[in-house]
Amino acid sequence: MAGVSSFRSTLSHTALGASAGLLAAFTALGVAELVAGLVRPAAGPVTVVGGAVIDRTPAAVKDFAIRTFGENDKTVLQLGIVAFLALVSVGLGALGLRHRRAGAAGVLLFGIVGAAAALTRPDSTGLGDAFPSAAGAVAGALTLYVLASAAAPSAVRAPESGESGASGWNRRGFLTAAGVTAAAATSAGALGRYFSDRQGRGAVASRESLVLPRPASPAPPVPAGARLKVPGISPFTTPNRDFYRVDTALAVPKVDAGTWHLRIRGRGVTRTRTYTLDQLLARPLIERDITLTCVSNEVGGPYVGNARWLGVPLADLLREAGVRPPSRGGAADQLVARSVDGMTLGSPVEDVMDGRDAMLAVGMNGEPLPFAHGFPVRMLVPGLYGYVSACKWITDVELTTFDAYDPYWVKRKWARRAPIKTQARIDTPKPFGRPAAGVVTVSGVAWAQHRGITRVEVRVDDEPWQDADLAAQDTVDTWRQWSYRWNAAPGGHTITVRATDGTGQVQTENRARTVPDGASGRHSVFVNVS
Repeated sequence: MAGVSSFRSTLSHTALGASAGLLAAFTALGVAELVAGLVRPAAGPVTVVGGAVIDRTPAAVKDFAIRTFGENDKTVLQLGIVAFLALVSVGLGALGLRHRRAGAAGVLLFGIVGAAAALTRPDSTGLGDAFPSAAGAVAGALTLYVLASAAAPSAVRAPESGESGASGWNRRGFLTAAGVTAAAATSAGALGRYFSDRQGRGAVASRESLVLPRPASPAPPVPAGARLKVPGISPFTTPNRDFYRVDTALAVPKVDAGTWHLRIRGRGVTRTRTYTLDQLLARPLIERDITLTCVSNEVGGPYVGNARWLGVPLADLLREAGVRPPSRGGAADQLVARSVDGMTLGSPVEDVMDGRDAMLAVGMNGEPLPFAHGFPVRMLVPGLYGYVSACKWITDVELTTFDAYDPYWVKRKWARRAPIKTQARIDTPKPFGRPAAGVVTVSGVAWAQHRGITRVEVRVDDEPWQDADLAAQDTVDTWRQWSYRWNAAPGGHTITVRATDGTGQVQTENRARTVPDGASGRHSVFVNVS
């Protein structure tokens, strides 16, 4: 019986400790969210710690996360942070029941980690960003101390060292204190979300009220034959809701268009220029269909999309600032774009100013940029992977050199220059599909931005390559749909596709992963014809 009693006592202690630790963590997060809502939502502890984790994660691990979890990678990271915090909290709770001061000190230590992470973020605004984590840690430490005190045996209170001196626990006192704590923490978190949402309302209102001007240079009409009517093929224009999103922002920045501004400075700039959104919108705008591709896109992957963009020609702004490309004696060969969340991307000045439709985009498919895609302004340069050209939420442009500065991704061993590689993808039939024997339409898209696609070929098993039918080409900066009518015989078959770009270069069969400058190889699917 003594053994059973001891087991029950241990079980009771474990349950109370776990509950106390989890409630302390819940309180810390609730208070931190409340303070962040009042100070700066982006300084919340989960956001800053998650951002710090992303900043210190090797490129190969990030690439794995994108391949494995897709656009849910940030959610998985946040859940992982919360799960880790919960596990540690359970341990600190058990410690706190026996040693109240030690448990509280452990919670404070985690707060210091969060505060330090906030100060190391590239978008940090100073000591104020550390305040939410610090305030949450103090609240969590006090909560654990109070709950441990409430749980201590009523007959013999624990001395200051935290030792109980009794075999039982005051579960009634603990439950009362726990209920009050849970209610208070929930209220704090709800208030924090309310204040955070209120801070973003101005940005939402500014987007809803924004009327985009008509372009001075409209996009040419898409040729009638550019859109194939094949079930399962990617649409020529990707709807905004379906357009891929790959970035490092755990919380999508919501920038008020009324307070946004852009600065252009650096080498070769005769005088630093600053523009508001209204000033950009008053300039002649261009409208172009441009396909964007993420460097994390595996062969046959989904991180590519085509949209109609509206924006200000970037080369015009640079020339007005006195910038010349290196080929004309310019002092800068790299353009570093910075976003409001501190991200830095580096583009070759020569590419930006060589006549292609590089722009500061304000519109996407006929509407202001969605927040997830960079509202109010983003940059894009046709023909370059997004990590060196497509800065979202842009707020600063600095002209410098590749020797003088390494942007975010280059510091993580990605290539400095990253022209998009020629690729073709099979959209239908799907991998491991079971089409019926007879004529099967194989179709998909191919892209080689700024070079164009001139040929697509399909091979079934080890048979000779056959030309696919190409849809009409819109521009060299957009992808091109293709289709091939295959007389399918029963059995298992491997279908492979390859493209040829406008320079005559045939898509390589050599497989390469995405790091450091984009994946290569040929897309294949296996089907079982019935």
